[in-house]
Amino acid sequence: MLTRTADSRFTIGETDFLLDGAPHRIISGAMHYPRVHPELWRDRIRKARLMGLNAIETYVAWNAHEPVKGEWREDGDVDLGRFLDIIAEEGMHAIVRPGPYICAEWHNGGLPTWLTSSPGMRLRSSDPAYLAEVTGFLEKVNAIIAPRQIDRGGSVILVQIENEYGAYGADKDYLEALVRQTRAAGITVPLTQVDQPIPHMLENGAHPELHKTGSFGGRVDERLATLREHQPTGPLMCMEFWCGWFDHWGEKHHTTTFADSAADLDRLLAAGASVNIYMVHGGTNFGLTNGANDSGRYLPLVTSYDYDSPISESGELTAKFHAFREVIAKHAPVPGLPETSATDAPVLSAAFEAVADPLSLAIADRGAFDAPPALDELGPDVVLAEYTADAADAGLLEAKVRDYAWVSRDGVQVGILQRSIGDLTLPVPAGVRLSLLIEETGRVNYDEKIGEAKGLIGAPLLDGVPLPGPWRVRTIDVPALGQAVADAAASDALIVNGRATGPVGLRASFDLMEPADLFLDTSGWGKGFAWMNGFFLGRYWRRGPQRTLYVPGPVTRNGRNEVVIVELEGATDATARFLARPDLGHEVE
Repeated sequence: MLTRTADSRFTIGETDFLLDGAPHRIISGAMHYPRVHPELWRDRIRKARLMGLNAIETYVAWNAHEPVKGEWREDGDVDLGRFLDIIAEEGMHAIVRPGPYICAEWHNGGLPTWLTSSPGMRLRSSDPAYLAEVTGFLEKVNAIIAPRQIDRGGSVILVQIENEYGAYGADKDYLEALVRQTRAAGITVPLTQVDQPIPHMLENGAHPELHKTGSFGGRVDERLATLREHQPTGPLMCMEFWCGWFDHWGEKHHTTTFADSAADLDRLLAAGASVNIYMVHGGTNFGLTNGANDSGRYLPLVTSYDYDSPISESGELTAKFHAFREVIAKHAPVPGLPETSATDAPVLSAAFEAVADPLSLAIADRGAFDAPPALDELGPDVVLAEYTADAADAGLLEAKVRDYAWVSRDGVQVGILQRSIGDLTLPVPAGVRLSLLIEETGRVNYDEKIGEAKGLIGAPLLDGVPLPGPWRVRTIDVPALGQAVADAAASDALIVNGRATGPVGLRASFDLMEPADLFLDTSGWGKGFAWMNGFFLGRYWRRGPQRTLYVPGPVTRNGRNEVVIVELEGATDATARFLARPDLGHEVE
């Protein structure tokens, strides 16, 4: 354990970071506390230290702490103070990046939907209305960080302002306001910025009080040289050394060759640079926290955020871990590594029993509207809603849905519309009522489409003519569905020859001798959500690449356990199966 005193100082010198006046190189790794079960924080941090790291970096997701305006949380899975304290107890430093925008492939880039849906709000700018909300957020976050700085005996050595701002804007008044608020809150450690080492980005995001750092994953010498041109003095630092990548639904699973990543890490350290490995441990987009990207095509992210990290989603020490550890040992002291061996998770299965119409268990009638309201008009973080109107004629339906819709005529499904493949038209037969059940499948986390409206956008067209209202709208409380299905009466007639047609709630019980990590097999299911003992594991989708959901050991228990899924399309295998190893899909370099 590192010994810290209240008079310890972390500063920036002409050429180095300085710890109590002595040169200090940061060898850090990214780990986001909401993506890791809190009972596993210490295990993952300790493993990062064993790889040779001396610091842990984390973002702070505003929407994880304040999903509803005025309802602030800093307990359980978002207990940032406890996370920083564990880092200190494990003998490491901490780097905190509060944003308020974070990207991180996290839904809405970390900004709350109640904020981004505010009419006229100019995000990530010096707009007074935006800054007023940001001020309240930073006051709360910095109240957690300030007493845990190194000069007060804590772990925090750096705090970042905004995130990759130079790729988005150049509002210097905005950066000045964030710096001023941060300093006023008692943050005394050095402040940083990060951008890709591209000249206009580094300059757009620059501020006199911010030390420039870079984000990149290759071409190390070239990018360090560019960074040095724009940061003439002080230490060079790669704040995001990309050693892996994330996955979208419908794409292959991404990996990087660990030898190539290790060679790039060696170049960074040989050049004398400090580094933050992104990610040392990626974790999981539990619940509904996955983000999305849209650079011309909308692509939502999968539930796993394994990121091909040195420490896998389930905490396994990978070949990349050992390769990185060998590189770090060439440049810095590395602690001894206890002998460990990977163990398979329990393999078991249990038959599901069915619950009829699970969407009726946590549904709210929101009334009638002349025009279809966006989801954000119906409340914060609504992700599933049904829109119904009277429409008798047959014809070609054209609807702008964000992001995925099941279309029904008089209660019978007639097709699917999906944004990610641009399939937004559908022939519909004649009838009485036309309904669209629309799922928001992930909030864009990067660039200008953060905060975009979700749901049914504008009136659909039938043969080119807008469908008139009124539109009757019902919303489904997705997080509440897990317990609702667990408590509901069974209706096994919904399972025929081992298959179940959705929407259907399915639940199964099984016994464990002791708590254990599990890998829930989703390959026989369509599209939906899963829970273990009431813990919201996240989304699954037949589209892949991800075929298993990670179940953290702390959510399981000795004795009886219950898995619940809400299947929206249909399961070809109405069985809960658990595999020995994760299946995140076919790999691509």
